[in-house]
Amino acid sequence: MIPAERLEQINQRFQFLEASMSDGTAGGDIATLAKEYSDLKPVVEQINAYRQILSDMEEAEEMLADPDMAELAREELPRLKAELPEAEAALQLALLPKDAADAKPAMLEIRPGTGGDEAALFAGDLLRMYQRYADARGWKVEIIEEQTTELGGIKEVVAHIKGENVFARLKYESGVHRVQRVPTTESGGRVHTSAATVAVLPEAEDVDIKIEANDIRIDTYRSSGAGGQHVNTTDSAVRITHLPTGLIVTSSEKSQHRNREIAMQVLRARLYDLERNRIDDERSSDRAAQVGSGDRSERIRTYNFPQGRMTDHRINLTLYKLDAVMGGDLDEMVDALTADGQARLMAEMGQ
Repeated sequence: MIPAERLEQINQRFQFLEASMSDGTAGGDIATLAKEYSDLKPVVEQINAYRQILSDMEEAEEMLADPDMAELAREELPRLKAELPEAEAALQLALLPKDAADAKPAMLEIRPGTGGDEAALFAGDLLRMYQRYADARGWKVEIIEEQTTELGGIKEVVAHIKGENVFARLKYESGVHRVQRVPTTESGGRVHTSAATVAVLPEAEDVDIKIEANDIRIDTYRSSGAGGQHVNTTDSAVRITHLPTGLIVTSSEKSQHRNREIAMQVLRARLYDLERNRIDDERSSDRAAQVGSGDRSERIRTYNFPQGRMTDHRINLTLYKLDAVMGGDLDEMVDALTADGQARLMAEMGQ
């Protein structure tokens, strides 16, 4: 049973925000209050639906004492009692603390792991998988740093993804992705196992992470070109070192000004991710067991091409539609991971 006092506190806060914003008396940052109001609205709707069922049940119980209404009450009560657990579960879900980063854009980083050229090719496949998923959801993907191999694989790629709830949908992708298939570079037809590492970081703004000028060192250098007339003859590439953490970020586009912007954007995201992980570590001693812990060394998923299956090891989910998954059909997997994460959070709150 959800405490009535807590529900009333939420309802009163929502009514205060609604009244303050309508008559112009709201203090503080209007944008912040508007966001709080927007976040609370679906919660209050669930509270009202839950309360309505409780009220209808109470009314039906009273009607049992009235001979003229008893039959109607006996028909209504089973339906209301069946609806109550579903309404309570929906309300508990709405009351879960929200991840402040869920609505943010994300920085996607993919790098090959063990497996040489095949790992680099698989990293490229993962990038295309996420690009197709982004296209299906109407998101915008901007490649801000990419290094490729001679065979068309990826040594490293950093992409910026903008859209609705990007981080919420992609945050469980961080970790080691393993592939089992016959490489194009293998003439004997043997199945090889390779891996690539994916990191999904919420985009950070200046208000999230403030980087002091004294904490960074900016170096410029000549980026390597494709040869001939395209060789970069100016020191336009940028490398930023964050001295307190030792983090190093590079960008090698043609414009030095743009490279500084990109490198700072990536550095903020990485520092923001470090801070979020630090807070998570303090909050949960069992963080390593949580889905989406962000542990980059954790093997989270296997893509088995000969059997056409994808298995997510964190929730023991196996889908026999690998072609569709690689084509960007990720919603079933993402929904399952999200539901599992919510269930774990509910269990934590219930302890």
